Amino acid sequence: MVRWAENDHLFILGLLSLISATVGRTALRQRWRHWVSVRITGMGLSYILMLTAFYMDNGKNLPLWRELPQIAFWLLPAAIGIPLIVRALVRHPLARRASGKRYF
Repeated sequence: MVRWAENDHLFILGLLSLISATVGRTALRQRWRHWVSVRITGMGLSYILMLTAFYMDNGKNLPLWRELPQIAFWLLPAAIGIPLIVRALVRHPLARRASGKRYF
């Protein structure tokens, strides 16, 4: 049963995830300028948004997550995922080559 009034935040998260993944896929297929960075960012954000939606819906039923406050369901996926995306953007050889910068 769909409960739109109670699950509108899940719909928004799902829509944002779809948009983010579509941008990442399009960057790859059309080889946009800096396509590697756009792809890494788009796909990474899509995954973070999907995990956020999952934990918002199911976190209260999971063993470790049920002990956490509700705000953790919103923040933890991003707090873990965004540094991983930044690390990939800094370290991935194709992303470094595309930006023309050498960090290491």
